[in-house]
Amino acid sequence: MWWAVCLPILAVLIWSLNIAVTRYVTDYISPVSISFYRWMVAFIILTPLMLPKVWKQRQLIQQHLGQFAVLSAFGMVLYQGLAYTAAHYTSATNMGIINAFIPVFTIFVSMLILKEIPNRFAVIGSFISFFGLLYVIGQGNFSNLAQLGGHWGDLLMVLAVFFYAFYGVFLKKWQLKVPLLISLYVQVGFTLIYHLPFVFYLGIDPINQDNVASVLYAGVFPSLVAPLLWMVAVQYLGPNRTSIFMNLMPIFTAIIAYFWLHEAWTVFHTIGGVVILIGIAMAQKKSNSVKNGT
Repeated sequence: MWWAVCLPILAVLIWSLNIAVTRYVTDYISPVSISFYRWMVAFIILTPLMLPKVWKQRQLIQQHLGQFAVLSAFGMVLYQGLAYTAAHYTSATNMGIINAFIPVFTIFVSMLILKEIPNRFAVIGSFISFFGLLYVIGQGNFSNLAQLGGHWGDLLMVLAVFFYAFYGVFLKKWQLKVPLLISLYVQVGFTLIYHLPFVFYLGIDPINQDNVASVLYAGVFPSLVAPLLWMVAVQYLGPNRTSIFMNLMPIFTAIIAYFWLHEAWTVFHTIGGVVILIGIAMAQKKSNSVKNGT
């Protein structure tokens, strides 16, 4: 159904725009502040709808509190917090390209946690993607990689993506029998708790006319609307077909950053991005023995 195909495209567009918003708002609010406000907005919106359901399902939720705490730490605090920090030191275009590296990291985290041995396509594709990633970070010259201080934002974003891979693998490992919206709500609650020490220690910037639109966008669209669109798409298209649309994120992000943030799209972005996507496509290819079930 054509409308089902539109759902993941719209979700990826929302997430891509959020990367640009993250880069844009660096001059107006600190990483801790926008991260805390983002999840507070999402929590306030969800509470009237979800609190009665959480109370009814409290015994089920209590059984998985530890798992919710871990998911929140990796998927919302570490990933998003590092991404907001990385935005101060790198471009939205680079962030979008590095974000496409999640499937490759997921392969190796799955090997570590789920004991899933990757096939030869996954290994070769991962190396190809990693080569493309280094090419982008080095801005087309591998000798530039020696200057680590100049790539601090890119390295933070790589670390953020690495942590998000843990989030996806833990979801697969545990397969919690909890309604998705309840799961999201509880994780957001843990995220706010995790932020409190940082808020007390570093302080928090006030919301003003310069950052309010960015805060509201981050709290509503990438936090609530996009995940819902993605979940519905998975139901109609299946997880494998839906995940393919994630490869649009570097493209969408680059286009938005070019027209809104006036970031340059260079030759090394094109070459590195293409190499990364080729590697990801190869890494997700199944060997004949896997297809035949032997």
